[in-house]
Amino acid sequence: MTHHYADYKTILSPKNGMNLYRGCTHGCIYCDSRSTCYQMKHDFEDIEIKRDAAKILDSQLHRKKQPCMVATGAMCDPYIHLEQELEITRQCLEVIEKHGFGLAIQTKSSRIMRDIDLLYSINARTKCVVQMTLTTFDEELCRVIEPNVSTTAERFEVLKIMQEAEIPTVVWLCPILPFISDSVENLRGVLDYCVRAGVRGILSFGFGTTMREGSRDYFYKKLDEHFPGMKQKYIERFGGAYECASPNSSRLWSIYREVCGKHGIMYKTRDVFNYLQKFESKQTQMSLF
Repeated sequence: MTHHYADYKTILSPKNGMNLYRGCTHGCIYCDSRSTCYQMKHDFEDIEIKRDAAKILDSQLHRKKQPCMVATGAMCDPYIHLEQELEITRQCLEVIEKHGFGLAIQTKSSRIMRDIDLLYSINARTKCVVQMTLTTFDEELCRVIEPNVSTTAERFEVLKIMQEAEIPTVVWLCPILPFISDSVENLRGVLDYCVRAGVRGILSFGFGTTMREGSRDYFYKKLDEHFPGMKQKYIERFGGAYECASPNSSRLWSIYREVCGKHGIMYKTRDVFNYLQKFESKQTQMSLF
């Protein structure tokens, strides 16, 4: 596992998102972050670490006039293997908690449990939303398409613990790989996990996957390794398309809406993102009484 440091002037984006690392060691075969459009100038598994990230974040939050939600995990998982050793994510959570900001954090790793004390503390004052990506109910398939990270069942256990701690959760139900993970059984299994864990919302951008230059090459290489003949099926069906929709999309979407509606789970993209981005101060609410 190799890594290197790089200097940055800012950690927060204009929309209050942050990525503390560049690159990943989870090995998910479909990862969009491998795409050449992101202009990563180093090997994807050679992790770039943003030097003095917590110090820079502290400075940026100190200058903000109003607290808001800080989001992390969109481009790189904050709980990659190196985080166990470096604790950069934890240091940044401490900064967020100190300044009274909210947090929307996305991961596929049970390593997030190490920081449940900070997640709980942030949520007690404002709002902390733990977002967990679930792509397949099939544990064996999960180990193939997401080989170096917690399995779906392990992530479900994290969601249940968050539920017990009254920390709200959102599930990212994507990507769903055509001809691989797009079965009704898989979808119902994942949705059952979501219902049992009491998630507030689920994000789905249609049932399928996306591919760009760079990520497509890696995906096809892994298809050849694990699913002989599948690459040709993808080429014949999708060509060079960016959006690759499952032929089962209509049926899956119908089941998805039905289950979410029945159990009061937010599933419209706009509603879920509005929830993730809305800062809430529980201290203000308490002062009213």
